[in-house]
Amino acid sequence: MATTDHPFDGLTEYCMRCDRETLHSVSIQIRTESTKQRNTAFSREPYRVSECQECNARESQRMNNA
Repeated sequence: MATTDHPFDGLTEYCMRCDRETLHSVSIQIRTESTKQRNTAFSREPYRVSECQECNARESQRMNNA
């Protein structure tokens, strides 16, 4: 089994705050976009959320732009 310096198994991505490639935690979150109580069940959208493991900067991107 291979060993690594990082206990976290994530993705290496460019971090704007660090200005270099760093290890990131990546997840998908379902977010409600509507502020109207009546429409919340129909306004949920998936977002890709990545967090730099060096500086904790978070970036999110809406997955579908329909």
